[in-house]
Amino acid sequence: MRAAFYERTGAARDVLQLGDMPDPQPGAGEVRVRLQWSGVNPSDVKSRAGLRSSTLPFPRIVPQSDGMGVVDAVGAGVDPGRIGQRVWIWNGAWGRPFGTAAEFIVLPQRQAVPLPDAVAGEVGACLGIPALTALHAVLMDGGVAGKTVLVAGGAGAVGHYAVQFARRLGARHVVATVSSETKAALARSAGAETVIDYRRESVAERLRAAVGAGGVDRIVEVDFAANAALDLELLKPGGDCVVYGSGAPQFTLPFFPLIVKNVRLRFFIVYNLAEDERRAAEDTLQRLLVAGDLVHNVAARLPLERIAEAHEQVEQGRVAGNVVLSIGR
Repeated sequence: MRAAFYERTGAARDVLQLGDMPDPQPGAGEVRVRLQWSGVNPSDVKSRAGLRSSTLPFPRIVPQSDGMGVVDAVGAGVDPGRIGQRVWIWNGAWGRPFGTAAEFIVLPQRQAVPLPDAVAGEVGACLGIPALTALHAVLMDGGVAGKTVLVAGGAGAVGHYAVQFARRLGARHVVATVSSETKAALARSAGAETVIDYRRESVAERLRAAVGAGGVDRIVEVDFAANAALDLELLKPGGDCVVYGSGAPQFTLPFFPLIVKNVRLRFFIVYNLAEDERRAAEDTLQRLLVAGDLVHNVAARLPLERIAEAHEQVEQGRVAGNVVLSIGR
């Protein structure tokens, strides 16, 4: 099979290679997926760049955890009826050396989720990390029905989905922060009732005018290091700040504002969702996909051969939305 891989960390154009590898074969409980699309996420870029560790967990890594394709072989104990099934993939490269930047992937059948026929293939490569992250942030701790929700970075790959999920799952008012008018249009199209350009406006003033002086019930936060102080100001007493990202590895928090407001801080990474949480997110996502009323922001589609360029686009924040690679000769 044709695959992209790296054997050391570093800049995308320095370390990413293309080559041929043996076709993998499924073992017991596994399926093999002939991949059509692979999603590029910030976590893929950070791992390749060595931002978490310069020591590789495996001698050679085929990157990327998200993907979409068709099951073409199954191992012992797997229903043969799955052959020919369109699927989307989660955790393809999490704790494993072989991700989705290849023509085939073998993985436990649980990690290949049926994709409704009406959903475009490239959309399937956006679900494992962006959509499930957004959905878990909205669903956790009883969900957002009847609540006011602020989505930080409401035009990003995760934020764009979070705005939609909050609206469709009953939020009373959804606010999104953005950094440009182009991104504001994306957030509005996703359903944000109030959109605030944090580079030109006072987020606190605009938010209070929109939802009242009490603040919001939940914040879905992409960069806690940058926004922690503002988040504490904007949350209602007893509110939730759900954090899935931070632009810096360390930050400090003031104790008194946290305790006097009875704030709940929740941190999670989508790779490590508990089984019941993942099932709940998958089931809800499946229902929304079948309904066909989600907007999927695929910002760039590139062939596998341009994987270095795709990594650079994500790394440098050059696109607002998901970047996917088409797989196949």
